[in-house]
Amino acid sequence: MREEASTRDRAAVAAQLGRPPRAIRNVAHRCPCGLPDVVETTPRLADGTPFPTLFYLTCPRATAACSRIESAGLMKEMAARLADDPELAARYRAAHEDYLARREAVGHVEEIEGISAGGMPGRVKCLHVLVAHALAVGPGVNPFGDEALEEIGSWWDGGPCVEVAG
Repeated sequence: MREEASTRDRAAVAAQLGRPPRAIRNVAHRCPCGLPDVVETTPRLADGTPFPTLFYLTCPRATAACSRIESAGLMKEMAARLADDPELAARYRAAHEDYLARREAVGHVEEIEGISAGGMPGRVKCLHVLVAHALAVGPGVNPFGDEALEEIGSWWDGGPCVEVAG
């Protein structure tokens, strides 16, 4: 899902992040509550700085859930499996290639060419990015993003994470 971010969406993301959002192109995924939870960003910020994170997780509840499972050691376990399972490594490399292709379709930035996000393809570095990728493109593309989503469960159960007028 990709849809242009409305003024209300941008206000929601600003409230979620606690600061004005940078480089938003689109809403890449909506939480079941209706607010954006993943935005697609441009690969270069307005000041010219390269920005490799194409899909950015914005919902504070989802990011907190990712942080909890990171601190519980899930990334370490995933990294060990990545090193021992060639089929999983191939699927994770395919997720890396998917990420690169989608970012390249938005714009080429030489400084970050071949660099995706979240540690792909050789490490598991940031579950927030992997979850954002999985939400933005759907299940079956990013194996660790899918696993992390399953682990964090229904972060939206408490209703919207922020209040937004309009």
